[in-house]
Amino acid sequence: MTLSQTFSSAAATSAAGDIGHLPEWDLTDLYPGTQSPEIQGDLEKAARDSEAFEARWKGTLEVLAREGGLVEPIRQYEALDELLGRLVSYAGLVYSGDTTDPAGAKFYGDVQQKVTDAASHLLFFTLEMNRIDDALVEAAMAADAALAHYRPWLEDLRKEKPYQLEDRVEQLFHEKSVTGRAAWNRVFDETMASLRFDVNGEMLTLEPTLNLMQDPDETKRKAAADALAATFAENIRLFTLVTNTLAKDKEISDRWRGFEDVAESRHLANRVEPEVVDALVAAVRAAYPRLSHRYYALKAKWFGKERLDHWDRNAPLPKVASRTIPWSEARDTVLSAYRRFSPEMATIAEQFFDKGWIDAPVRPGKSPGAFAHPTVPSAHPYVLLNYQGKTRDVMTLAHELGHGVHQVLAGPQGPLMAPTPLTLAETASVFGEMLTFRALLDATTDPVQRKAMLASKVEDMINTVVRQIAFYSFERKVHTERREGELTSDRLNAIWMDVQRESLGDAIRLGPGYELFWTYIPHFIHSPFYVYAYAFGDCLVNSLYAVYREAESGFQDRYFALLKAGGTKHHAELLAPFGLDATDPEFWQKGLSVLEGFISELEAMDS
Repeated sequence: MTLSQTFSSAAATSAAGDIGHLPEWDLTDLYPGTQSPEIQGDLEKAARDSEAFEARWKGTLEVLAREGGLVEPIRQYEALDELLGRLVSYAGLVYSGDTTDPAGAKFYGDVQQKVTDAASHLLFFTLEMNRIDDALVEAAMAADAALAHYRPWLEDLRKEKPYQLEDRVEQLFHEKSVTGRAAWNRVFDETMASLRFDVNGEMLTLEPTLNLMQDPDETKRKAAADALAATFAENIRLFTLVTNTLAKDKEISDRWRGFEDVAESRHLANRVEPEVVDALVAAVRAAYPRLSHRYYALKAKWFGKERLDHWDRNAPLPKVASRTIPWSEARDTVLSAYRRFSPEMATIAEQFFDKGWIDAPVRPGKSPGAFAHPTVPSAHPYVLLNYQGKTRDVMTLAHELGHGVHQVLAGPQGPLMAPTPLTLAETASVFGEMLTFRALLDATTDPVQRKAMLASKVEDMINTVVRQIAFYSFERKVHTERREGELTSDRLNAIWMDVQRESLGDAIRLGPGYELFWTYIPHFIHSPFYVYAYAFGDCLVNSLYAVYREAESGFQDRYFALLKAGGTKHHAELLAPFGLDATDPEFWQKGLSVLEGFISELEAMDS
C-alpha cells in the first residue's frame, strides 16, 4: 500500500468544518511504496556501492590529489550521498505521517539501520580527505576546474578537521548513533504522538490541545493548559531521562572532539562565529523590557487584567471576531503575496499545492508542528503542516513554503552543496512570512482588524525572537549543568521558569503546571541549540525587508542569488550585496527595531 492510499482515509475527518479539503502529500516521487521493489533495490545498491567505494578509494586520496583524478571519487561520494538521502528522507516522511503505526516505525528503523551500515563504508572518505595537506588540495583545485567546483564543500569539510577523530572511533560513533541519539529521538517522538490530553472529558492529541491555547474562550484555554500540565506531569520521569541522556550523549561527543563550549559544535555546523551568536543573544536579552515585557503589559490592559495568566499569552484579542480560514483562502493569500514580490517565487510555490508536495491535515499519530523537508536535489521538497484554519496557520504555511522555495532554488548546487546552514536556512521562510503579513496588513483598512493583525504579528515575532533566545538560554544552562551530573525534574523545571520569567516579564503570571512546558519542545531533542537560528533569521529578514522597501530595483535578483547559493557561501558574503553585516552590533538592533516599531504603533492606537 502506498502512503497516499494509507492517508486517504484520514482526509474526510481532517477536512471537517469550514477549512475545506486539505491536501495530503504524494510520496511516490521518491518511491512507489514501503514494500516496493524499487526501495529494496536501492537499499541493496546502497550496501553494494558503498562497500565498492571503500574498496576502490580508501588509501588513495593523497596520491590522487598529487597526481590528478580526485574529482572522480568526490562525484561518486556525492551520488552515494544522494542515494542514501533519498532512502532516509522517504522513510522519515512515512514515519512522520503516523509515528504510532508499528509497520511505519519498523520500516523507518530498518531503513535507518541499513543506511547507517552503508554510510559506515563512506566514513573514511571525509576523514582521509582532511588528512591531505592544505597546500596540496589548493594545488589540485588550481589544476582541475572540475575539482574546483567543489571548493565550498572542501573548505567546509576542512573546518571540521580540528575536531576529527581516529577512523575507528568515528566509525564507532557513527554506528552507535542508531542505538544512541537516534533511538532516544524515536522514544521522544513516539511518546509525544501517543500522549492524550483530557480537555473537559475529550481526549485530544498534542496539536489540537495546543491550538486551544489560542481559543477566544478563556475557559477553554485554561482547560487546555491544565490538560497539558497534567499529562506532562504523568510522563515527567521519561522526559527527564531523555533530556539527561541526550545532553550526556552530546557532552561525550563534544569532549572527545575537543569542543569546549556546549554550543560550539552547533556554531560550527551553522558556519557562524560564536561572537556573532553572542552579540545576537546579548542584543535580544537586553531588549526583553522593550519588547515582550512592554507588549504583554499592553495586552494585559486590553484584557482588563493586571497580569495575564500563561494560558492567555497567545490568546486572540478580546472583542475581535475570529474566524476559520479555509485552505483555499490560505493558499491564495500566500501565493498572491509571493507573486507580488516575484512571479517566479509564486510559480515555484504553486507546485507544492498542485503536485502533492504538502500534507496539511491533523491526524492522530502525525508529527506535531510543521516542517519543510528538502529530501534530495533529484526529487523535490515536501511540506508537513497541521492546518486548523487559524491566522497563525496561514503564517506557518507562508513560512514553510519559503523553506520549500529556498530548497528548490538551491537544489542545482547538488547534494553536497545545496544544504544551507541553519542561520541562513530561516531567511527565506521568515521573509515569506513577512511578505504575507505585509500584504494582508496593506489590504486591511478596518482599525480593529488592523490592530488584531499587528498584535498577532508582534506575538509571532516575540515567539520567534524572544522565546527562541530564552530557549537557547535554557539549553545552555541545562547542558552546562549536565556536565556536572544528572538534572532532576525539579531542577529542569526551575531552569525553565527562570528563563521564562526573564524573557516574558512580570505581566505574565506563570502559574502551576507551566514549569513542565519545556517537555514538549522537539528542538531540544532533535537539534540542540538550533533555536537561535530562528532569532537570527527573523532579525536578518527584518533588516533585509527594510532594504527591500527602500530598494528601487534589482532586489529580487540579489535575493534569488542568495537563495540559489545554498551552502556555497558564508553569511558575510551573502549579505554583503545588501549592505548588511551580521558582525556589526547595530545589525541586530536594526532587526529588533522593526518589532519595537510595531509595538509603538499598537500603543499609539490606544492613546
